[in-house]
Amino acid sequence: MTVDVDEIDAHLARIPHAAAIGMELVSRDESGCIIRVPYADHLVGDPDTGVVHGGVLTALLDNASGMAVRAGPNNETSGGMATLDLRIDYMRPAEPGKDLLAHAECYRVTANVAFVRATAYHSERNDPIATSVATFMLGTGGVPKP
Repeated sequence: MTVDVDEIDAHLARIPHAAAIGMELVSRDESGCIIRVPYADHLVGDPDTGVVHGGVLTALLDNASGMAVRAGPNNETSGGMATLDLRIDYMRPAEPGKDLLAHAECYRVTANVAFVRATAYHSERNDPIATSVATFMLGTGGVPKP
């Protein structure tokens, strides 16, 4: 069973920090998914420059990567998963006033682990703000213990 786009978008909306920063699914196809964070004043890390906080980029890349695992072609990941590793290379500051986009691609899935690469950018994917590689453990319980 492949997870559909509406289900992915609904899942993203239920993640509290994703909802708090306004993350939304832009598209999903065979090449992965694109997630957007609209520019907002409350996301600024340095009020003197208007540059969005690096933590917003981290959250965007992590969530986009997780959504790519759920949306990947021939993927049957509907249960819980957890980020095992997330490596981010920050290449330049985000530009004030511009939305952030992230394209993520799940390029390998084993029985227990998924491997993803992602790029954060403004309008051109080949002009990255940051790139990442991530691994996710599949089949976690998905429900926190009290």
